[in-house]
Amino acid sequence: MTEALDTPLTPALSQGEREKTVAAGDLSPGWRQAHLGHWMGLALQRFDSRVLGLMARNEEVPLALANLAARGRLSASHIHITRHLALEGSRLTELAQRANMSKQAMGKLVEQCEAWGLVSRRADARDARARRIVFTPLGLGWLRAFEQAVAQAEAELRAAVGVEVAAVIAIGLEAYAA
Repeated sequence: MTEALDTPLTPALSQGEREKTVAAGDLSPGWRQAHLGHWMGLALQRFDSRVLGLMARNEEVPLALANLAARGRLSASHIHITRHLALEGSRLTELAQRANMSKQAMGKLVEQCEAWGLVSRRADARDARARRIVFTPLGLGWLRAFEQAVAQAEAELRAAVGVEVAAVIAIGLEAYAA
């Protein structure tokens, strides 16, 4: 098993070739543009961009939010709230932790989403000193549109690469992330 983990997944350079080029001082950019992390990052950008594009054209998304998405004012960063906010609400620290963001950066996103009417802050029933971020009715509609857009983007991925390859991608990424 460790042998498989030590084997590069990208065929650009073998381990020996990589060691030789680094030892020789050759830090050509080729390998930086042809490794698994690079491809996963590009795929995530493409997927998130498609999801936002679909949401911009979704008739169930309020016009103001659809316009923000269409003009690029909503970004993949805003999707973090949609992906990570629990339906019963979350504290800012929990939300930031789930999204792998700083509390300050997540606070700014929450403020924007609050101004757009997607979320609101409520007193935490378990701790009077704390606040919970919750979806508003408008935010729940946004969440339903997000679900539809993700389903459509996944269907497009399956059509582009084939059902079998899409299944392998999903299984592999799920196993790797666990």
